[in-house]
Amino acid sequence: MYLRSSRPFALACCLLALASSGYAQYKVVGPDGHVTYTDRPPSPNTAGQVTALRRDGSVAAENAQLPLELRQAVARFPVTLYTTPECTPCDAARRLLQARGVPYVERLISDEADSEQLLRLTDSRTVPVLTVGKQVHKVLSESEWHTTLDLATYPRESRLPRSYSQPPATSLTAKAMAAPPTRVDPAPRPDPAPVSEPAPGTGPSIRF
Repeated sequence: MYLRSSRPFALACCLLALASSGYAQYKVVGPDGHVTYTDRPPSPNTAGQVTALRRDGSVAAENAQLPLELRQAVARFPVTLYTTPECTPCDAARRLLQARGVPYVERLISDEADSEQLLRLTDSRTVPVLTVGKQVHKVLSESEWHTTLDLATYPRESRLPRSYSQPPATSLTAKAMAAPPTRVDPAPRPDPAPVSEPAPGTGPSIRF
């Protein structure tokens, strides 16, 4: 269902509901070494080291360099942008996210398989499509996109560190290329054992 900017309260409720999923989203290591897992965003003044976690409990290492405010937003409402090559609206969508300093994943729609997968995921075949958590925007609207990003607690101004590098875009249905079969050379055959010649005047004997 497509939510317009005139319904910010409903959108906020939707985002908050998605946040309360019941799994640990953060790992907090206190100054004394005590480790705590929590699904609530720690305060910016929390002492110790805070690490954002994925849904499977693994560390989101690619976000480790982000400030806490961004790590919290990325962990709760990850942003994905679906684009195609040589797409002017897609370029505008990238500029919007980059100007605001939103870490995002870009997925390219380059063939029919990608298009079918996009339809299954977003109920759309046109790009750009933006997802913030499970909220889907099928049309580029700066005001609506900003409203959703505001509700998802992404900062209005970029907080990205200078060392941050945007991950390259990847195909939506990219499959790992099968590695060519490894050639195994046959083991060398052993030299045949020498055949001894029978002594003169003797021949093979047969016993019953």
